[in-house]
Amino acid sequence: MAARSKIFVGTFVHSKTLGELEYLHDTVVAVDGSGKIVAVESNSSADAVSQKLGWTTDEVDVTTTKTAQFFFPGFIDTHLHASQYPNVGIFGNSTLLDWLNTYTFPLEASLKDPAKARKVYSRVIRKTLAHGTTTAAYYATVDVASTNLLADLCLQAGQRALVGRVCMDQLSPAYYRDESPEAALAATRESIAYIESIDPGREIVRPVLTPRFAPSCSAPLMRGLGGLAKERPDLPIQTHISENKNEIALVRELFPPESTGAQDDSYSGVYDAFGLLTDRTILAHGVHLSESEAELIAKRGAKVSHCPCSNSAITSGAARVRWLLEKGVCCGLGTDMSGGYSPSVLEAARLAALVSRHVAMGGDDKAKLTVEEVLYLATRGGAEVVGLQQRVGAFAVGMDWDAQLVGLSTVDAQGEVEGIAEGEEDGNVDVFGWESWPDIVAKWVYNGDDRNTRKVWVKGRLVHERK
Repeated sequence: MAARSKIFVGTFVHSKTLGELEYLHDTVVAVDGSGKIVAVESNSSADAVSQKLGWTTDEVDVTTTKTAQFFFPGFIDTHLHASQYPNVGIFGNSTLLDWLNTYTFPLEASLKDPAKARKVYSRVIRKTLAHGTTTAAYYATVDVASTNLLADLCLQAGQRALVGRVCMDQLSPAYYRDESPEAALAATRESIAYIESIDPGREIVRPVLTPRFAPSCSAPLMRGLGGLAKERPDLPIQTHISENKNEIALVRELFPPESTGAQDDSYSGVYDAFGLLTDRTILAHGVHLSESEAELIAKRGAKVSHCPCSNSAITSGAARVRWLLEKGVCCGLGTDMSGGYSPSVLEAARLAALVSRHVAMGGDDKAKLTVEEVLYLATRGGAEVVGLQQRVGAFAVGMDWDAQLVGLSTVDAQGEVEGIAEGEEDGNVDVFGWESWPDIVAKWVYNGDDRNTRKVWVKGRLVHERK
């Protein structure tokens, strides 16, 4: 059965530019059966737009916003480990490298059990969708079957996803690593072929090359992945960079310039030497990048996933997002579970604003990020990071309807919440009626959570509804 056309009526909020949100009131957005936006018209009606498009009333579903509700683009999580979701909040007092060995590798290895993998992956997909995440760049595990299962589940649930089989053949436990560079490349090709077979048009899921991070990959494996990236210029790449100072020192030790042919001993230089620093590359963290590294990343067109929750939780440092943006580096937001404790990109946006203020308190006042800017990173910026800027991140004709309906609580004269049914949760954002729309959105950014995410759509399909 063909999907029905849909019309959405009311207030729409999305990023126009990095520093500007656009508020479209009394607006109608029409979405065809394929999930594509075919009309955006202000000061019109559902009937008028339907008639203009030749749609009859009985073949169209209409959704209209209520007071203190608005449509917002779906969030894009540019970096998270689906396999680590059960460990959210369990980062203890470890350093990054100790944390991997103590918490992360044992959990990831255990997901070779298909029943356990299904339980974990199903939950992380449900949880992120409930927080408005319509697109996620996922790391799975080294196991092909487990990785393929994650892709299957994303496709079934309707969550747009990049799914990567993790490559690692050194500096990890013997029980959890690729046997050799050749084995890693063969397994990667196998997983890529499977993911492309279940969604040939890449409408929802697509594979992504995933060297875990430079220290966990031998030079031959890095070289092989660089060759695969050159062979398949349509594939995105995701990895980590400059998250932790000890990690950076380890990269220098493992990959001296004379062994790689790099121009220097920088972390980014290592990726560049192996052909893995491209305009399709997603670099998570980038906390301790040098001037020359930022310039090289910008020159190659690589992107950075800013993970403020994880960077703070594991005490990695405060990334200088304003500095990266001014260098011409595109940035998005990542939850980086389980280094990060929350599945919410809204929480990541909130923390990005707060971390930027800590950078500013270090002497760079212009480092502060505004509400408008962190929401841009959560949507349009994230879309560019994952290579989907022509399809998602805003409301425009020709783009896919990846969106969330946000609902906030309105307060009556007695201080009670209006229009809430018995047993419903009212959330943490109170709207009194005198706030401007920029104020309402700011209150949502700083106080909102999944209780405010009423409905979520991906490519026109309703994938989550809060009951």
